[in-house]
Amino acid sequence: MLSTVAVDRLGIPKVHVTDGPNGARGNSLPGMGSDASACIPCGSALGATWNPALVEELGALVGREARDRGCRGLLAPTVNLHRSPLAGRNFECYSEDPLLSGRLAAGYVRGVQSEGVFATVKHFVGNDAEFERASISSVIDERSLRELYLVPFEIAVSEGGALAIMTAYNRLNGRWLTQRPEFLIDILRDEWGFEGLVMTDWFAVTDTKVSLAAGLDLEMPGPARGLGATVVDAVKKGDVDEADLDAAVSRLLGGFDRIGALDGPAPAPAPKAPTPDDVALLRRAAAEATVLLSNDGVLPLAPSAGRIALVGAPALTPTIMGGGSAQVTPHRVESVVDALARALGPDRALAYERGCEPSLSPAVVGSAVLRAPDGFLAETYDGLALEGPVTETQLLDELRMMKIGLSFEPSARVWSMRVRGTVVPEETGLFQLALAQAGLARLLVNDEVVLDGFINRPPAGGNDFFGQASQDLLAEVHFEKDLPVDLVVEYAFSETSLAGFRVGFRTLDGDALLARAVAVASEADVAVVCVGTSAETETEGRDRTTLSLPGRQAELIRRIAAVNNRTVVVVNAAAPVDMGWAQDVAAVLQCWFGGQELAGGLVDVLVGAAEPGGRLPITLPMRLEHAPSHANFPGENGELRYGEGLFMGYRGYEHNAIAPRFPFGCGLSYTAFDLGEPTLSTTTHRSGETITVAIPVTNVGSRRGSDVVQCYVAPGSSRLARPPKELKAFRKVSLEPGETATVELVLDDRAFAYWDPGQDDWDDVQAFVPEMFNFLSPPVPRRERGWQVDAGSYEILIGRSSDDISWSRTVQVPDVTNSI
Repeated sequence: MLSTVAVDRLGIPKVHVTDGPNGARGNSLPGMGSDASACIPCGSALGATWNPALVEELGALVGREARDRGCRGLLAPTVNLHRSPLAGRNFECYSEDPLLSGRLAAGYVRGVQSEGVFATVKHFVGNDAEFERASISSVIDERSLRELYLVPFEIAVSEGGALAIMTAYNRLNGRWLTQRPEFLIDILRDEWGFEGLVMTDWFAVTDTKVSLAAGLDLEMPGPARGLGATVVDAVKKGDVDEADLDAAVSRLLGGFDRIGALDGPAPAPAPKAPTPDDVALLRRAAAEATVLLSNDGVLPLAPSAGRIALVGAPALTPTIMGGGSAQVTPHRVESVVDALARALGPDRALAYERGCEPSLSPAVVGSAVLRAPDGFLAETYDGLALEGPVTETQLLDELRMMKIGLSFEPSARVWSMRVRGTVVPEETGLFQLALAQAGLARLLVNDEVVLDGFINRPPAGGNDFFGQASQDLLAEVHFEKDLPVDLVVEYAFSETSLAGFRVGFRTLDGDALLARAVAVASEADVAVVCVGTSAETETEGRDRTTLSLPGRQAELIRRIAAVNNRTVVVVNAAAPVDMGWAQDVAAVLQCWFGGQELAGGLVDVLVGAAEPGGRLPITLPMRLEHAPSHANFPGENGELRYGEGLFMGYRGYEHNAIAPRFPFGCGLSYTAFDLGEPTLSTTTHRSGETITVAIPVTNVGSRRGSDVVQCYVAPGSSRLARPPKELKAFRKVSLEPGETATVELVLDDRAFAYWDPGQDDWDDVQAFVPEMFNFLSPPVPRRERGWQVDAGSYEILIGRSSDDISWSRTVQVPDVTNSI
C-alpha cells in the first residue's frame, strides 16, 4: 500500500492505493508479514469464465477489501493481451481477444468502483511481454493498436467507467507513454471521454518538461522524480505551462472526489476475514473458470468409480496465483487431496503420491512435505549482530521473507532477523536444501550450520525477489518421516536495497517418487494427475522460454497413462503448456490459478457437484512455433516488433491455416446444448444502427449446465487485409434440463469496422506519378484515417468456439461508412 501526499493546509488527505489483480493486498507483499486477503482467481481464469457479471461480483469483493485496508484506489485490472503464450504476465491478463478482455475488465471496474474505490486499468499500452520491460520499445502498427491492443482500455473506460489508467513501462514506437499526448489526451480523453486520472507505473520514466502537457497526472511512487519540486522551477522558468499543471491537479482531485476520497482522512486499516458468502463466491468462480478440454466419459467421477489415485505435487500445494506484485497472502490454501477426500467420503479409497518435483526451483520449506505446523517466528533486531531488544515480531508460514520499500534503501538503517520453527517431515529421504538471499543469510538444522551465506556468499543471478536473489547455496540433509527438526535462519540486511531469503528443498531420488506414483495408479480404477506451473514459472518480470511442463511432469503423465487408461489430467497453469500427451489420457481439465478456493472449486467439478463452466480465453497451440507471434518474440536490440500485426491469437491461426490443439472459446460440458436457428432483426446494416441476433438455446441434457454463445463476424471482402473472422459478441447462459432461453446479441458499427490509417503521403506520391502510370494503374481513392465500414456482405457466425460454428447468416452493408 502506498499513498499520495496529504496537503494539510488545503484539507487534502492522503489517498492510499493497493495492488489488486488477485486481491486487495494492503500494506505489503507476501513474505513481509502482511495481513491475509481474499485471493480471487487469476486474470486468465476470469477470462475463462466468459462471465462479466461474475467478474463484477469479484471486483466488488476486492473493492470492499481495499476499503477495509484504508485504500481508495486499486491497481487493477490488467488488460494487456495474451499476444505470446510465453509472456510472463499472461496469468494476470484476461485473454488474447480484445472484446472479451474489455467486457470482463469493464465488469471488474464496475464492481470495484461500486465500493467507493477507483480502479486503475493497466498497462497503457503495448506491455504484452516482460523482456526488458522498463526500456523495450513495442513496435506496433496503427491498425493493430486500434483494432487489438487499445480496445480493452477503451471498453473499460466507455462501458466500465474506469477512473484511473496506469501507463506502461515500455516505450511505444520509440517514445515513452508518459510523453504521448496523442494517446493520453487525444485518444483517452477527447475520443473516449475518459474523466479520471493517469498515473505512472512504479518508478517509470517521466519528463518534467513534457509529461504534464502530455496528460500525465500522477507520478508513482514518491518521492517524485519528474513531477515533484522540479515542476515549480520549470513553471517559473517557462518550461512548463502553469495551465498544464492546473489541469493535472484538477483531474487528480476530480478523480479522488468522484469516489469520496477527499471527504476525510482514510480510516485505519481493519481487514476482515471473508464471509461465508465471499468464500462461496470464490469457490463458484474457481469452478466456473475450469475448462473441460476433453472427456471420454470418465468425468464426473461416478460414485461407483472405485479406487482413485491422486498424483502430483499441485494436488498437495496448488498454485493459486502468479508471481510479482499481484500476489497476496491468502486466508487459506486447501489442498486438492483434502478437498477430494472430503467430497468422496470415508468409504471411498483415495491414495496420494507426489510423483515428481513440479518445478526446476526448490519448493519453499514450511508448507507441504517439510511442513511447519506452527509456522516460523521471526524476530528483528537493530544492527547486524542478531542481538539486543526485539524491535519487531512476525509469524511466517514458510521459510521465505522479503521486504521491499523506500525504508529499505542502502542508506536506511541496518537490521538483522532470526527466524525459527519446527518442521515435521512427511516423507523419509535425502533432501537437498537450497538457500537464496538478498542480503546475508545462514541456515541451521538442529543447531548445526548447514548453509552459510555470510561466509560463503553465493553469486548473484537467482530468480526470486524480482531478480534480486542470489543463486542457491546447496546442502544435502536426511530427514525421517514424523521426526521433528528445528530450523533457524539468521539474516542481516546488508549490501542490498531489497531484503530477503528463501529456504527451499528438493527430493533427490526422483526415480523413487515416480515409481511410487505409477504403482499407486496401476492399482486404481481412476488416476487423477495434477500438473502445472508455479509463481516462479509464471511471474511478473520474466517471460517463459518454453511451453514444457517444469521438471518430469510430462513423463509422469505418460507413465501413468500407460498403466491406467482412465487417467484424468488437471492442468494447474494460467497460460498454455505443451499438451503432447492429451490424446493419451481420458480427460483433460484446465483449472488455471484458481485463487484460494481452487481446490474446492476443482473438486466440485471432478465429482460433478458443479459444472465445468469455463471456455478457453486463449488458443492452445500444438507447438510453440505455431504461435503467430513466434518469429517476433521476445525482442532484440531494444525493440519488440509486433510483426504478426492483426493476425494475433486465433485470428492468426486461422489466417495461416494452422490447426491448434484446442481452439479459442472451446470447452465441454457435463450436459448438452442445442443452438437453434438464429434470427436477425435486419439483414441490412446502415451506419448508426444495430442488428440484434436472437439465438434459442436449449439444454437437451440431463443436468443443469452453462453454455457460451459466441458471435463472430467475417467480412466477405475488404479494401484492407482483415482476419478471417473476429469475435464481436458473446453471452453465457445457464439452463436447467429441457429449458430453453433466447440469447440476444447486439452488433453495432464497430462489429463490421476496421481502422484505416490512411496514407499521409498520398498527395506527395501522386504529384510524382507520371500520367501514363495513372492511366495504366489508377490510384486507389484516398480514404480518411478512422474507423471504416466497407460496403458488401458479411457473414454472422454463431457457434461455441472460433473453430465450432453452428450457423451462418449474411448481412449486407449497402454503403461505405467513413469515420463511424
